[in-house]
Amino acid sequence: MQFEKRLWSFTKDVRGRIAFSVLIGIIAAALGVIRLALLGWIIGLIFLGNTVEELIIPIFFAAFVILMRGLFEHWRTMTAHKTSAVIQKKLRRHLFEQIITLGPGYAGRQRSGELVLTLVDGVEQLETYFGEYLPQLLISALTPLMIFSFVAFLDFPVAVILLIAAFVSLFAPSIWHKFDTKRSLERQQAYAAFAADFLDGIQGLATLKSFGQSESRIDLLKKRSIKLFRSTMWVLATNSLSRGITDTAIAVGAAAGLGYGAFRVLDGHMELSTLLIILMMGVEIFRPMRDLRSVLHDGMVGLSAAQGIYKILNAEPLVLEKHSRILKSKLEPSIDFESVSFSYPEHSHIVHDFLNFRISKGERVGIVGSSGCGKSSIVKLLLRFHDPVKGTIKIGGEDLKNISLDQIRNEISVVHQDTFLFHGTIEENIQMGSQEASEHKIREAAIDANIHEFIKTLPDGYKTIIGEKGIKLSGGQRQRIAIARAILKDSPILILDEALSAVDAENEYVIQQALDRLMKNRTTLILAHRLSSVIKCDHILVLDNGKVVESGSHKDLIKKNGIYSALMNEQVREAELNELVNDEEESIFGNKDNVEQIDNSMLTSPTEGIIKAEGLNWKQLIFELMQHIMPWKGRLILSFCFGVLRVLAFISVGIFSALIVLALKNGSDFNLQLTALIVVASLSGLLHWLESWVAHDMAFRLLAEMRINVFRKLDKLAPAYLVRRRTGDLMGIATQDVELVEYFFAHTVAPVFVSILVPVAVITVLATASFWMALALVPFLLAVGLSPFLMRNKVDQLGSKSREAAGELSAHAIDTIQGIAEIVAFQQAEHRAKDFDNLTNRHIAIRLPFFKELTMQKTLLEVLTGLGGLSVVCTGALLTNIGSLEAGLLPLLTILAMSAFLPVSEIAQIGRQLADTMGATRRIYALENEPVQINDGIHESTSVLSSGISFRNVNFAYPGRSKLILQDLNFEIPAGKTLALVGPSGAGKTSLAQLLMRFWDPEKGSITLNGIELRDYKLEHLRSQVALVAQETYLFNNSLRENILVAKPDATESEFSRAVKLSALSEVIESLPDGMDTIVGERGARLSGGQRQRVAIARAFLKDAPLLILDEATSHLDALSEQTVHKALNLLKTDRTTIIIAHRLSTIRDADRIIVLHEGRMVETGTHKELLKKNGLYRQLVSKQLSESGLKEFKES
Repeated sequence: MQFEKRLWSFTKDVRGRIAFSVLIGIIAAALGVIRLALLGWIIGLIFLGNTVEELIIPIFFAAFVILMRGLFEHWRTMTAHKTSAVIQKKLRRHLFEQIITLGPGYAGRQRSGELVLTLVDGVEQLETYFGEYLPQLLISALTPLMIFSFVAFLDFPVAVILLIAAFVSLFAPSIWHKFDTKRSLERQQAYAAFAADFLDGIQGLATLKSFGQSESRIDLLKKRSIKLFRSTMWVLATNSLSRGITDTAIAVGAAAGLGYGAFRVLDGHMELSTLLIILMMGVEIFRPMRDLRSVLHDGMVGLSAAQGIYKILNAEPLVLEKHSRILKSKLEPSIDFESVSFSYPEHSHIVHDFLNFRISKGERVGIVGSSGCGKSSIVKLLLRFHDPVKGTIKIGGEDLKNISLDQIRNEISVVHQDTFLFHGTIEENIQMGSQEASEHKIREAAIDANIHEFIKTLPDGYKTIIGEKGIKLSGGQRQRIAIARAILKDSPILILDEALSAVDAENEYVIQQALDRLMKNRTTLILAHRLSSVIKCDHILVLDNGKVVESGSHKDLIKKNGIYSALMNEQVREAELNELVNDEEESIFGNKDNVEQIDNSMLTSPTEGIIKAEGLNWKQLIFELMQHIMPWKGRLILSFCFGVLRVLAFISVGIFSALIVLALKNGSDFNLQLTALIVVASLSGLLHWLESWVAHDMAFRLLAEMRINVFRKLDKLAPAYLVRRRTGDLMGIATQDVELVEYFFAHTVAPVFVSILVPVAVITVLATASFWMALALVPFLLAVGLSPFLMRNKVDQLGSKSREAAGELSAHAIDTIQGIAEIVAFQQAEHRAKDFDNLTNRHIAIRLPFFKELTMQKTLLEVLTGLGGLSVVCTGALLTNIGSLEAGLLPLLTILAMSAFLPVSEIAQIGRQLADTMGATRRIYALENEPVQINDGIHESTSVLSSGISFRNVNFAYPGRSKLILQDLNFEIPAGKTLALVGPSGAGKTSLAQLLMRFWDPEKGSITLNGIELRDYKLEHLRSQVALVAQETYLFNNSLRENILVAKPDATESEFSRAVKLSALSEVIESLPDGMDTIVGERGARLSGGQRQRVAIARAFLKDAPLLILDEATSHLDALSEQTVHKALNLLKTDRTTIIIAHRLSTIRDADRIIVLHEGRMVETGTHKELLKKNGLYRQLVSKQLSESGLKEFKES
């Protein structure tokens, strides 16, 4: 057996408790041996002719020892579980703090699924390692000496044999330890890879479905799942071999001890009564080693989980705080970059090359440049997510390396380009800016960010739960909450990284006014593509090739006619529209924000997004899981056969031992019995190994299938289902929950049949010898067999609740790791850690009563088993006294009777796993039985869009909600024409695009394509006709090439090259360390927002579908890249039906038709010029965008 030194180091503060647990365990083990020794002694007294009356005291003493052993075992187990809970909580917090310390620089280069698997499931696996395996290992290490000292008192030579066998059973398996370590690491890596790719897949399901690539992701997950299966079986192979060695050593040791003792009785060196005691102790004398074997699986999984924990703990932070200190209470809010050179870890591309600039106190500085020029990297350097390779960065004249990380981040308030909101309420998300802020301050910040009026329309107001990453909000609404958060922080340095990229014109105007107020007396750094964001800056820096190539005021830079001027030319042309628009108009619709995705019915009963473990009872659960097993019935039957043979072999060890004693008593030859004993003792370990291998081979193959089925179901349900679920919890179902079902497949199904067959056979044999002996055993056997089922209700409830609690832990951890940049920037690590602690405490608060209930049941089973054996002996004594039973048969019948408890107690003792299995299966079942809302049609689409698209009386509300997002929509898009959709944030524009993709279906009305109702198309064929460039581009953790090829995996090299060229990606590829083969990171984290958007556009070019939907397709691009892409898109739009959703006028003004949406209704329609002549919403939106952005000043300059 293996002792892992590093895992032992985690027990530093609780070793006293572990020692106490081990001490109690040794006492319990000793009482167990004494109990059986007493039975042997009582039988010996019966052999001598003692009456029942003379045996009363020994019998009562034996009963007392049985009860005491149960109490001590209960005490030991609960002490161990409480100790494990302490270690578990401490380790989780330590890992959480380590991940935060490693920071965004580390987390951005890792797979969040892998980190969460370690943080939640890995630590969970160590629960049984510390609670059961480790104490049992220590008990087993000390037991051989206890065995020796006890048996030596009876017979020294036999004691030596048993001591050798004990040492062999304990230490021989350690030969395979080095193989265990290697295989455990491989399994951990395979498990982590599956979890990471599963999470990546479900978070990117909308993208996969858009491009018809769900099956390719399933193929990848199949490979990952098969690799996990194979690596698990390799770990099992080495562990099973260790288990076989242990079983064989125990059985052979017991047989050898008794066989040698038989010869010593024959030679007159030992009394028969002494041999009777050794016989009754039999295999039980090795009970601690056998118990260790039973938790070997937990040790195996724990060792595997530990590898992931070591990986996190061994990681070194990219930024060290060794020499930092807290400086004076206030630093001057000035910024200096002095000869700064920087490249990301493991990347050779230089992002900044001797970058120099200064921002003085109170100055407003804009930084512009092409996508990927290093603007956002400046923010990461200022926040010390990374350190420069060369040069110095200063705040208030002090080198950042000399300032504490807390003080640096306290000086800066930031709105990141990639807005990240956490699952929780709107108030909680804004409050990240300042946990101490009053309700009044939170509302002020929301008012300044122009989100307050929208929040007021919600029935739960600021208490509204917004879902994972704010999925229940529109892009503009999310961005305004992020701005409110930054406003609330109220730091002297404000950084706006594309803060208005997802905001419509109406809101941009209001927010820009708020930001103008906020920027007064603050040092402000504005990173943007929009002229409106930087035109009023005191100073503008233009970045190119990692350096400042131009600097000055807006007017100065325009006169230079350089890069800045080129970047703004397109926006200059837009300024000419001012002549057509009265920019002083008031809003005719007021400054309202429509609720696109949240409404009253959804908010009155908000879901936390965790799948509940409810519904199935045991009968239904068994039926459900047996359906999965039936295709593997061949392996099931084989496992059953080996299980029966294994139990019979163990029973036979006792039976043949008893027959040897009987032969000795009768003076007969026992060579045949001894030979049989050696054979069955040798076979017992082999048969157990075979049973374990076959059962686990079947189980882990089934788990591989179940994991894929979970993804297939989510693919059918997404993306609608994901709006109300948390992806961390869904990943937990495919990993932790499915893993727990293994206990049913491998440790329950076949053993249940064995636990019925063997006791029935034993009762039959006993009844043949003596009806009264059978009758004495039956009540105890029934009590032991039925009690786990009669007492399951509370245990199963707690097991189900604990699975939900574990799911919530996973969901919280995913949110934390993927939002770590926000947590660190807003100094919310401690607050987030407290939330995590609370969830951990909740989980432990469920687990400890769960373990208490199970331990009580286990104790009851132990006591009933002991009393059952004692009852048989007492009955045998009575029958012997009256001459109805030969005394020599009593040891045989007693051992046979007690052997009936072996398979029954094995089933009873996996109660914890079965309770967890029920909770896990309930969650899997709930997912499997979730109704699919979007079903396949029968029509196949053509590659030509001949008769366009038609919307007829379309109403749409999100499932389960009453608020209509789209109302009475009626319009047509002729084939080959371009339609633009505009309107305030939340007007329903993106929802309309999603209806065309059939991510949802309308409640009323019809949408037709080529004259055929969308519902009648096969989903794959329908989506093959649409190329969607979504507002938020999702990239997978693959190479850049693979991410583009998502659109068309079988594309030729010329098609691929053309798409890359037209999407302006060529320069991006040249800047990447491995070019096209560069891994882009999770969600494209290693690319800038603009670069990610270009990949999305490249996908659209490559797919070359007849219907093109551009949802804010160029919002993250700089003007030069946008011009290039626009030209390419204009080429792509030729002879193609196109729908454009945008806030920027440059994107929509050339459309054949523009539809203006407001509160889900079509309020205006016409061409750009026609709509400008009307005094309507479109004119007002144009007015706000142009007149308040500074474009008029730009034109005049």
